[in-house]
Amino acid sequence: MNFITLEPEQFRKFASKYPDKSFYQTPEIANLRAENGWTPYYFGVEENGKIKAASLVVAKPTFLGKSIYYVPGGPLIDYEDESLTTFFFKNLKNYAKSHNGYILHIEPYYEKIERDRDGEPKEKGFNREKASQNLRKLGFTPLAQSDEPKYSFALELKDQTADKIFADMKRNTRNHIRKAEKMGVKIRELKREELNIFKQITESTSARRNFTDKPLSYYEKMYDLFHPRGEVKFIMAGVSEDALSRSIIADGAITERPSPVTTGARERSEKEVSLIPLSVAMFITYGDEVIYLFSGSDEKYMKDYNAQYLIQWHMIKYALKNGFKRYNFYGIQGLPDKSSKDYGIYDFKKGFTSTETGRVIELLGAHELPINQPFYYLHQLLSKIKHH
Repeated sequence: MNFITLEPEQFRKFASKYPDKSFYQTPEIANLRAENGWTPYYFGVEENGKIKAASLVVAKPTFLGKSIYYVPGGPLIDYEDESLTTFFFKNLKNYAKSHNGYILHIEPYYEKIERDRDGEPKEKGFNREKASQNLRKLGFTPLAQSDEPKYSFALELKDQTADKIFADMKRNTRNHIRKAEKMGVKIRELKREELNIFKQITESTSARRNFTDKPLSYYEKMYDLFHPRGEVKFIMAGVSEDALSRSIIADGAITERPSPVTTGARERSEKEVSLIPLSVAMFITYGDEVIYLFSGSDEKYMKDYNAQYLIQWHMIKYALKNGFKRYNFYGIQGLPDKSSKDYGIYDFKKGFTSTETGRVIELLGAHELPINQPFYYLHQLLSKIKHH
């Protein structure tokens, strides 16, 4: 086996055929990281003229001139193959150590335990504990926190039809979709120059729900990177002013409803305000899956219009029509726990699935490996002091 460097398009070609791949392992994400001070590298393992494993790795000086080496969503490797993982990581560690690295941080997009819709291990399902054991043997330590979710929820689309998926949804989920359609909610894709609409709603949602929103520049950059390849969609659900007015009259609550046209909307062109924004969502369409990444809803209209439900249904049908194998609702906060404050997020996603199609995805999770131990442990010590 040989440890080699790859050109971006060589890496893309390998990744395009790899089964367990993440959009974080793309040249587009490398470009995004480079704009934030990271240096991207592409490494691979070659044997008999064939690439057996590969990875995008990014590096950045973070501590006394020493660099963190970070592998988002990777590497793309069979973690149960001990000889392959040992060869790859030992060579990567040596490279990083000789180039001022002090820590290697990885977040594999590699499923550990096969679980059902309720988060329970499937009977006769796979358990890739050997993958975790191989990482531990190499000196990796699992981390409690990660940049990417360890647990996600997904709808499997193989052998499914839109009619069957709709019929198998929870009754409340079907009712919310039907209500949104009856209320005149429409779906359309936002253009780049309209991403300020997306940002306005996600920003207000983040303030309400106490999470950190991305800056507008991030959404614009993701559009620039992935839209030319057809791998990102910014979706808006909205209603016309006429439809909104009719629903207000029907409810007999004209004086109680807030005005649908905000100051910002009045300043936009007539074409742009043809739909009053109710809800937005961002999707990555990469590899075999559609990934629901970010979203937000105007709090004034959430209960009346259920627009986010219609966005999900629209994109599920898009995924089916375009041959995707999985609709990934993305992160949930740990395994399902009814006592958790975030249980509602899981329950919302679960409502679109049946016991046959829905499942919790548990990944290996984030791991880190000391490269330069004196610097690594000094950094750990100073971090503990800082947080006390």
